Amino acid sequence: MLSRVAAVKAPRTHNRRRVTGSRGRRRKGRESEPQRPNMSRRVFTSAVLLLVVMMCCGSGAAATEGTSSASGFSPDKSFVWRDKNGGETVSSLRVPVLVEMDGDVFAVAEAQLKEGESNFTGIASELLEWTDEESKGELDATKLKTQVLEECPSDKKNCASHSEAQDASQSWTKVRVSRPTTVVQGSDIYMFAGTYSFEVTEGAAGSKAAATKWELLVAVGNVSNDESSGKKKICWKDTSVIPWTGFEKEHESLTGLIGGGGSGIQMEDGTLVFPVEGTKNGKTVSLIYSSATESGKLSKGMSADGCSDPSVVEWKDKLMMMTACGDGRRRVYESADKGDSWTEALGTLSRVWGNKKGVRSGFITARIEDRNVMLVTLPVYAKKEEKENVEKGELHLWLTDNTHIVDVGPASVEGDDVAASSLLYKSGDNNELIALYEKKKGGGDTPSPGMVSVRLTAQLNRVKEVLTTWKKVDERVSQLCTTLLAQKDPSAYTACSADKITDGLVGFLSGSFSEDTWRDEYLGVNATVEGGAAKATKTSDGVTFHGAWAEWPVGKQGENQLYHFANYNFTLVATVSIDKVPEEGDTPIPLMGVKMNDGKTVLLGLSYNNKEKKWQLLCGGGTKSEGLSSNWEPGKTKRHVVILQRNGNQGTAYVDGQRVGNEQCAFGNSESQEISHFYIGGDGENTAGDEDVSVTVTNVLLYNRPLDEAVITALHTESVTIPKLDHAKPEPRGTPSTPAGQQPSELGHLVGSSKVASGGVEGADPQIRGVNATALSSNLVNVSQENNSDASSMRGSGLLPSLLLLLGLWGLAAQ
Repeated sequence: MLSRVAAVKAPRTHNRRRVTGSRGRRRKGRESEPQRPNMSRRVFTSAVLLLVVMMCCGSGAAATEGTSSASGFSPDKSFVWRDKNGGETVSSLRVPVLVEMDGDVFAVAEAQLKEGESNFTGIASELLEWTDEESKGELDATKLKTQVLEECPSDKKNCASHSEAQDASQSWTKVRVSRPTTVVQGSDIYMFAGTYSFEVTEGAAGSKAAATKWELLVAVGNVSNDESSGKKKICWKDTSVIPWTGFEKEHESLTGLIGGGGSGIQMEDGTLVFPVEGTKNGKTVSLIYSSATESGKLSKGMSADGCSDPSVVEWKDKLMMMTACGDGRRRVYESADKGDSWTEALGTLSRVWGNKKGVRSGFITARIEDRNVMLVTLPVYAKKEEKENVEKGELHLWLTDNTHIVDVGPASVEGDDVAASSLLYKSGDNNELIALYEKKKGGGDTPSPGMVSVRLTAQLNRVKEVLTTWKKVDERVSQLCTTLLAQKDPSAYTACSADKITDGLVGFLSGSFSEDTWRDEYLGVNATVEGGAAKATKTSDGVTFHGAWAEWPVGKQGENQLYHFANYNFTLVATVSIDKVPEEGDTPIPLMGVKMNDGKTVLLGLSYNNKEKKWQLLCGGGTKSEGLSSNWEPGKTKRHVVILQRNGNQGTAYVDGQRVGNEQCAFGNSESQEISHFYIGGDGENTAGDEDVSVTVTNVLLYNRPLDEAVITALHTESVTIPKLDHAKPEPRGTPSTPAGQQPSELGHLVGSSKVASGGVEGADPQIRGVNATALSSNLVNVSQENNSDASSMRGSGLLPSLLLLLGLWGLAAQ
């Protein structure tokens, strides 16, 4: 062990990736967690050594007494774990952790204990077992195996055995262990946690001062059989405390460090990764420890100020870290260099979820139905009844593939008020999805949480159903592309693979419309028809609006905004036709656009001026002076491919591949105003209630990135003339049904600026996940097809009427 520890070297470079503009505030103790004392600055100095210890701890005595100071451990301290005795009671459980060992799943938690007037902590654990009928159960604190860590008396050169420690426990010092974080490797369970104690020093004139001393410890656990009960149990041993020396120069900005709690991960290359929290200028930041076989380090990069409760996963050779930030949103960061630098994933998962209360999320990866996905558990807050004064947290399970996002639904026992949570997926023949969460039991500022475990069998089945739907929709889009593209250029057949044609495709509105709900084919965010559902008529692949319009929510979703990426980048594509216009008047006909959160300002919009026969671009509430002429004629209906695109602080509109106006729309600094919703078929003002205006919108696609301009330019195509539709007044509809749970679509990538939103990372390289498509050859465009209004002829793929729209997708595929 000494040779491995001696091989560890501290990082030589100070983290220059500074955080600026954060509105994060110093936390006074997160929900269901007691306020913790200020952490000593010197605790940070032990960072690099921690994981190496975890890798090196072997079986044997619990103490590390006698270790050379060169190894990085204190030579003066030895510890021993013992079971709690009869005079000690567990008052509450916090920091849920799930551990799988050889197919068995254990719940692990921080236990708050009392003995008389004394309060201290330990580590509780229990093997989770269910009968076929059971799917949930609350942990019984009186039956858990709870272990207490004690420091050997200073006059003992060798620690006693477990049995001897129990006999003489009263003369030993209890160590307060907090926020355990675990990783399984082989037959060992590695845990590191924070510890603190109070040191009293005497000053002049007999005065006394108390100071909190924070340290980090590492322990190794193994599973064995309990002779008394016959059940398997976790026993902790081989515990060491990391000293306070060595790293001030490398991380001068940090003044404290503590474990993140929950679960760490073992990466594909064997590296162990643990989420941790630090204190920087009085504010919490999140970062990681990582350890390879014979080395360990604290990451150079970190989150924005005010971001706590980190959870970490590995996704496609990158680390992803989810944090709860003081500005009210959960931020997700990505790192391709094991934490040396972090980039906020503003175009995918970052800021999707709200953060009303700072609690840790369950955040894991899994391979389900031959597809890699991420699963997230977070509470959704609402008042169940009007008479309730306090919102309760109902745990929800979320599914994402880093593009689409779906709210699978509730995952907690009905009526439970949930705080922090943990997730575990058991793969294999008997795959299971298990959640463990804190259940608040009392009111007031210091609720006493319990712990509940739940088998999410129904939710796992729903996850599989959603994945099947995603696959089918991808295949529909790809199959249509394949059929039509092969007619023009058989050699380009393979360019229609689903992974290319659907890259960044987040939402898709087509023929799933009823009452006032236009449902996303990917089961994400649904659009809602406003202005009267009776004024909207379903077509085979879209909706015809007679003075009504649809709103596709972004910020309007509220706490959880699954299309938050639209505040940075997006491309909205649709096929539209103006079926009827007023005989008099020159009011522009709005077709689609984006409204800001003030409910009035149009950030970017496209309309048609019937008097001037021009397409017009609206930008920031004003109309561009230049328009694009149209050859639309009264009495005929033409279908046009229209595109709205945002690329950072610039916006553009296209009709049939031609830009509307000669200049891009400059938004300026729009960080203070976020997007409320997309409007489709009308804007709710100019044509609201006007049944003399009839607009049909079909096959609306929303991408989380800007499309390449070469692709958009290639969309110039002959408009298809179709017979004018005789729109009969629709029959009155029944009571609108509640839209299916607003399941998100995914967030893709966006253009990162050096300073994104408040609290963004300064100096991070801008990133665009958009695909740089090459220009299309002419034989892949200029494709037209006469519209067929017979729905039965289109039922096979459900997408045939979107031929013009798919020209844009072909452009993506042909790179």
